[in-house]
Amino acid sequence: MISLFRPGRDVIAPLVNLAAAALTVTVASAQNLDAGKPAAKLFADGCATCHRSPRGLAKGRFSLTLAWFLKDHYVTSPDSAKALAAYLVSVDEPPPRAAAKSGAKPAKSAPRPPKAVQSQ
Repeated sequence: MISLFRPGRDVIAPLVNLAAAALTVTVASAQNLDAGKPAAKLFADGCATCHRSPRGLAKGRFSLTLAWFLKDHYVTSPDSAKALAAYLVSVDEPPPRAAAKSGAKPAKSAPRPPKAVQSQ
């Protein structure tokens, strides 16, 4: 006689296989939410909270090392890191020459000729 409360191997093995198959099918694949976004949008979504502008964030760094840093700390994929690094390097401009020379004085205008003396 077969007990209803203690099923045998013939019942348990198919149930275990069915459960394993169900778990395998229902596992969600990871999605890259940054895929396909332009670099300016990546900056706006992830960086603009703390940084007002992308200017100066690259600070003369090489694009490759900047991409590694961004991949390790801020973005989800190497492609997004490369795109964001290229964007930051492209907008990173050196300061204007006048601002670079801190001791520079503004150019003086040409001297005016003296006023003509009127004789009386």
